[in-house]
Amino acid sequence: MSTTALAPLTVHDAEALVAATHRAAEAAGVTVSVTVLDAGGHLLAFRRDDRAVLISGETSTRKAYTALQLNAPTAELVDAVQPGGPFHTLPTALDRPLLFIAGGVPVRRDGRLIGAVGVGGGAPEQDHAFATAAVETLV
Repeated sequence: MSTTALAPLTVHDAEALVAATHRAAEAAGVTVSVTVLDAGGHLLAFRRDDRAVLISGETSTRKAYTALQLNAPTAELVDAVQPGGPFHTLPTALDRPLLFIAGGVPVRRDGRLIGAVGVGGGAPEQDHAFATAAVETLV
């Protein structure tokens, strides 16, 4: 029986995602921080522009971590943490708090999760659009 190995998210991929995110943000006149994690949650690339708010770096990392852990864009998870939602107690049950604000997007290859991108610094809808645009460049 032969199996085909799934190509992981590489540092080169991660750097390309960061660059694509920054191009999209700059085109919109927004300064952001970007975090890219591999499938194991390890930091592959990070960029915070000097003009970005300091907290945007932590925000981008937590958004990426949330998208990775739940294998879904954070924009789709907001309702899940509301009282009565399926993840209502999850953010406080984990060692590393999750962040349910748009801007975290899983990265998939051949339909399988290989990492995540998190963007912080713009409005949540902008962060989501920048991350999504970057992920689409890997296809």
